[in-house]
Amino acid sequence: MTPASLKDLRNRLKKKDEALVGLLNERARISLEIGEVKKKAELNVYDPPQEKKIYRYLSKINDGPLPDESLREIFKEILSASRSLQMPEMVAFLGPEASFSHAAAQSHFGKSTRFSPQSTILDVFDQVERKRVPWGVVPVENTIEGMVKLTLDRLIATPLNIMAEIFQPITHCLMSTITDMKALKRIYSHPQALAQCQEWTRKHVPFCSLHNIESTAAAAQKALNDAEGAAIGSSKAALRYGLSILSDGIEDYPSNITRFLVIGEGINRSTGRDKTSILFGTRHQPGALYRSLEPFAQKEINLVKIESYPIKERMWEYLFFVDFDGHRDEEKIQACLEDLQSQATFVKILGSYPKGDIKS
Repeated sequence: MTPASLKDLRNRLKKKDEALVGLLNERARISLEIGEVKKKAELNVYDPPQEKKIYRYLSKINDGPLPDESLREIFKEILSASRSLQMPEMVAFLGPEASFSHAAAQSHFGKSTRFSPQSTILDVFDQVERKRVPWGVVPVENTIEGMVKLTLDRLIATPLNIMAEIFQPITHCLMSTITDMKALKRIYSHPQALAQCQEWTRKHVPFCSLHNIESTAAAAQKALNDAEGAAIGSSKAALRYGLSILSDGIEDYPSNITRFLVIGEGINRSTGRDKTSILFGTRHQPGALYRSLEPFAQKEINLVKIESYPIKERMWEYLFFVDFDGHRDEEKIQACLEDLQSQATFVKILGSYPKGDIKS
């Protein structure tokens, strides 16, 4: 049998591309019909449980050779375009553009979504609470530096719910307008980024002063206007603001991942693979925390995380942030939370949402 020529193979691809375009537009028309149904039923266009269901189904039916992750990335943009067709929506994030929050927001919502950069984490919450945008993306914890205090502060008081979680790998680089590292005098970045690279900076640029900036992307903008300055941030920020990368991969630990939360109004349906986040307070007496956590053990509910948090107005008293497996609508979860209510001074459900996928 004569091997197919390159021209023949390209003609076959062309026919497949034509079929794909037709199918994508057919899917888009159905998506518009779904948008009309959602509008009449007053349902959110953004539906994390449904999107998670789609991704799982795609993995189930995928026979290759296209890897599941590649298929997921393709459909992420298809879903993003579909949401944009149904109803253009804005997502607030800690900006400016090319920050790690921006990267996390794009990785979750897709690039067809419109994004609104905000100066601070508190501004992200404000934008969503004031209904100027329906969704926000905020960092909540890092594998190296721990919890993000500003986010925890606002979760205590906000009426918003956690709708989804995003795990974003963090790789830092040193960027500047100059290429001679020895000529640097100042380094700018977000406090967490500086902390994540402290061993590297101590070893390679001990002669530089370190300056806290509200985000890594804002630090890149600062370095752009400082002839003796540099910034620590993402390679995307260096590309976005036209800075030279002096050194890449400068984070002290390679397993550096930041967890982000999607915040907004609404309550998710169960997907069968969910996580719930709550906040509770205990009585200031011996054994109070033990008795509060006992219902989880009795009902065999897996605690994913527990974090103590000092109450500002009351010295040496604490709140507790807890993540656990399961959805708030499950019978055993409801029973557990009822038992917790009887032991704790108060309980706030922050949200039930599909478990995020951790990328390496």
